[in-house]
Amino acid sequence: MPTFKNLLTSFGLTLAFVFITNAQAQSVAFTFDDGPSVASTPLLSAQARNQAMLDALAKHQVKAALFITAANGAIQPAGYAFAKAWGDAGHAIGNHTMTHPDLHSDKLSLTQYQQEILDCDRIISTLPGYQKWFRFTYLREGNTPEKRDGMRGFLKQHGYRNAYVSLDTSDWRLDEKLTEVLTKNPHADLSPIKRAYLSHIRQRAIAYRALSQQLQGRDIPQIILLHHNLINALWLDDVIAQFKDMGWNIVTPASAFADPVYQLTPDRPAPGQSLLLSMARSLGVAKFDGWTRLVDDGDAEIEALKVQGL
Repeated sequence: MPTFKNLLTSFGLTLAFVFITNAQAQSVAFTFDDGPSVASTPLLSAQARNQAMLDALAKHQVKAALFITAANGAIQPAGYAFAKAWGDAGHAIGNHTMTHPDLHSDKLSLTQYQQEILDCDRIISTLPGYQKWFRFTYLREGNTPEKRDGMRGFLKQHGYRNAYVSLDTSDWRLDEKLTEVLTKNPHADLSPIKRAYLSHIRQRAIAYRALSQQLQGRDIPQIILLHHNLINALWLDDVIAQFKDMGWNIVTPASAFADPVYQLTPDRPAPGQSLLLSMARSLGVAKFDGWTRLVDDGDAEIEALKVQGL
């Protein structure tokens, strides 16, 4: 049988090196995008949301990474203080642009996107915990060869790591539903949304673990994408506890990124999304059972909540 390395080569994937081990416990590293948000939400103030997430991480002794979209708050004194609190607590700080533009937009040039990164860097490089890690907005890495290759060259030139995600979630979609429900009724019963959220995280975790085993022949350290939002301010404690109950080890993002899988560069016309999904598409892996649930943006959970009247 062809080795995974040969498969990668035959499908044009750049590979620094491959390391496969048979026996290792499944692990996950927590990362959060779009923070720190200073926007108003029901139930909790911006400061309370930020602190609730930090408290949940501290309770479980988890060190995470916050990928900052500076215009969401860090350009303001209060938001900068929220971000600094993450660095002071020992969490890593990464770059997620100034204003979260879409690299795939025809109205956005490669130069403009790169300037967004440099502008954000000028703010976050002064924070404790700062790392030269960049996460693409919307996990979109360029819809043309010029943008794709231009960004790969830019990141290399400036010493940035592509802060890949392997375990993608649609927490943002369920957060939108949570906010919608609370806006209509501040005293609404939130237990159905909480159950749907935890079920969603479990489903994605199991599916991406299975995909890593299919593609790599092993459990890779998963890097989960969540967001700096209300749903995690309320239930991040439960999310972390659920992973522990599932028997998963929680590791730091730096430890996860050290795995060779995060040095892969899928060769696709429009790379992006979960690294595992991008690898599967690069390798021509046929759609498998559960594929739709990995790319449906939480549609199944939202429809189930509608049936319950939410």
